[in-house]
Amino acid sequence: MLQNLHVKNLALIDEIEVDFKEGLNILTGETGAGKSIILGSVSLALGGRYTKDIIRAGADYGFVELTFVVENERQTEKLRALDIFPEDGAVVLSRRLMSGRSVSRINGETVQMGLLKEVSSILIDIHGQHEHQSLLYKKNHLEIVDAFAREYIEAVKEETAAAYRDYKSCRKELAEADMDEAQRAKELAFLKFEADEIEKAELKTGEDEELELLYRRMTNSRKIADGVAEAHAFTSEGEQSASEALSRAIRALYEASEYDGRAAELYDQLVEVDSLLNDFNRELSDYSKSCEFSEEEFAAAEDRLNEINHLKQKYGNTIDEILAYADRQQEKIRRLEDHEQYIDTLKKACDKSEKKLKQQSARLSRLRKEQAAILEKAIQEGLLELNFEDVNFEIHFEALADYTVQGTDDVEFMISLNPGQPVKPLVNVASGGELSRIMLAIKTVMADRDDIETLIFDEIDVGISGRTAQKVSEKMAVIGRKHQVICITHLAQIAAMADCHFVIEKTASKDSTKTDIRPLSEEESVNELARILGGARITDTVIKNAEEMRELAKQTK
Repeated sequence: MLQNLHVKNLALIDEIEVDFKEGLNILTGETGAGKSIILGSVSLALGGRYTKDIIRAGADYGFVELTFVVENERQTEKLRALDIFPEDGAVVLSRRLMSGRSVSRINGETVQMGLLKEVSSILIDIHGQHEHQSLLYKKNHLEIVDAFAREYIEAVKEETAAAYRDYKSCRKELAEADMDEAQRAKELAFLKFEADEIEKAELKTGEDEELELLYRRMTNSRKIADGVAEAHAFTSEGEQSASEALSRAIRALYEASEYDGRAAELYDQLVEVDSLLNDFNRELSDYSKSCEFSEEEFAAAEDRLNEINHLKQKYGNTIDEILAYADRQQEKIRRLEDHEQYIDTLKKACDKSEKKLKQQSARLSRLRKEQAAILEKAIQEGLLELNFEDVNFEIHFEALADYTVQGTDDVEFMISLNPGQPVKPLVNVASGGELSRIMLAIKTVMADRDDIETLIFDEIDVGISGRTAQKVSEKMAVIGRKHQVICITHLAQIAAMADCHFVIEKTASKDSTKTDIRPLSEEESVNELARILGGARITDTVIKNAEEMRELAKQTK
């Protein structure tokens, strides 16, 4: 769940910190107090877009930090799959906003925006006006069905997607292979040219690396030869060489070794040094000869390297890649030389892949429809509980004309809000307030199958009042039993259901205006309900009404 929200330097917020609780967290406040800024800051922390004017005037940056406590094992597994590991059971998401750029972190480590959004989708679900408007788009209906049925269809859905990719790949290969005789002859000639060019080069794995080493030695052969010659002069040639000096030292120490054991040991060591120096000089002489290259040898190595590099430019970055390319071209040559058999084999493969895709799509569709029937019934019941008295909700399936990566199902939500009227597409029937309640019914049903612990509702009370508002409040309380719910509301019926009630206030001074948020005591919560109910004038009757509303809410819960 979302344990803590810390916001600094955003819009009217100087700095606030909020500790949310389990169950239903309600946020209320006067119009214009900054309620949207509070939840907007959460969206920013999760990767939402922003403009530089969101940063508080006079500040260099804005900052938002969310601390989540993760106790759900499935959430933990999903986070681990993204290499995110809760520290002491917590995941901290933060975002520092500056003019033109931002820095996002998870548990203190800087991350890309894509990863931040993936992690966010595991931890929290924000439902605002945009989300219930998304019900107007039919493509989202299949996503809702699949999200509800995920546990039952996930494996089959992946198998269907794999079968679709195989089918599309086969169809693409068949389309590319469909050519007339002139095209085939032209393609065959080109393939043979490339294959022959590589074959004639007689490439050997590792040859290029050996040639490059040899070429570098040849290029620097004079420098190497001069250095070797100078070293040889110092060690083995002339009166001033190390070899001559060692010989003199050996002669000088010989007589002493006849009279003293320690001198004899040192004499033996000196003889050994002389032997090692002689071995070194022989190897140095051999190496000197290997550094001698003729112009012909240099030209041959340079030409061979140029040939290999030319082939690399055309066919691959390494000799192994070039040889692999040649193998692929040879395979294409074999296909074209026996084109009719190749086409026949390819058609059979496509038929086989289509048959498999058809079976997988049918299996997926069957499972979807089974789960959609359960979802349909649950949404129908949820709508009745939300004061849709004569509602009829259905999930319609139609088969698409062609395959897709998600199978062949075309799903649409249908609804009738009046008795005797046939169901029609949701987009043609529901108003804004009705869409909000329909989405709430869907969210309530999904909550039982969803691993997301924290749900945020903004503008869930758009276009509703009276008895309908009471029904919505009861539904919010139901969701709050299994999930943490954070909800901004203007309605007393919903606010009365709060497990934890916060008020958002705007204070103005001579120099600045600030938005703050604080938790309310039981007495303060009743007074806030009275404010919502009574408006400008709060009488004793309004206070009593607020107390009664709060007490009834507790009994309902």
